[in-house]
Amino acid sequence: QVQLVESGGGLVQAGGSLRLSCAASGVTFTRYSMAWFRQAPGKEREFVAAISQRTGSTPYADSVKGRFTISKDNRKNIVILQMNSLKPEDTALYYCAASETVIMSQLRSRSAYQHWGPGTQVTVSS
Repeated sequence: QVQLVESGGGLVQAGGSLRLSCAASGVTFTRYSMAWFRQAPGKEREFVAAISQRTGSTPYADSVKGRFTISKDNRKNIVILQMNSLKPEDTALYYCAASETVIMSQLRSRSAYQHWGPGTQVTVSS
C-alpha cells in the first residue's frame, strides 16, 4: 500500500526558507512522478511543482518559479521541496502526491495523482 508522509512545515518569517520532505513507502519509487500541491483556507488545492519520473522535467507554478526547487532522491524514496524567499501568500497546507501513470501534459493536474499525503502546514508571517 502506498503511503506518503510530509514533514518540514512550520512558521517562518517572510523572506525565510523551509525544506519540505515527503517520504514514500509501498512503492517502486523510480516508477513514480511526484508533485507538491498546496491549499490555503477557502481556496482550491493548487499545483506547486512536479518532477517527472520519465524525463526528470520539473514544471513549477508561476507563483513559485525561481523561489522553490523540487528534487527526488530515488535511493531514499523521498521528494524534497526547497522553498526560499517565502511570502505570506505561500501560507497553506502543502501536500505531496504520487502517480505511476501521469503523462507529461498532466503533471500539473490534481486528478492525475492517485496517492496523497496528509499534508504539512506552512505559515509565513509578514
